[in-house]
Amino acid sequence: MKALVIGLIIIAAAVYAILPKGIADIEYSGLAWGVHVLNFLKGGAPVIAILLGLIAMFIGVADMKDRSEAKKENDESGNN
Repeated sequence: MKALVIGLIIIAAAVYAILPKGIADIEYSGLAWGVHVLNFLKGGAPVIAILLGLIAMFIGVADMKDRSEAKKENDESGNN
């Protein structure tokens, strides 16, 4: 329960930071970090894509090794 409340507080703080200043005639309604967040996402997207691609490659190689080992075990058990 505590983790849920902390998570909601963090999400609310992030939304507050992204909101533009002066929304709905409230002077202190946001930090207007939306442009900075978009720039971060634009710059980080290629890096994240490379990392996800590497993880997928490692998973694929491990899967191929597991399949070859399982095939060897099946071949050995069939011969005995």
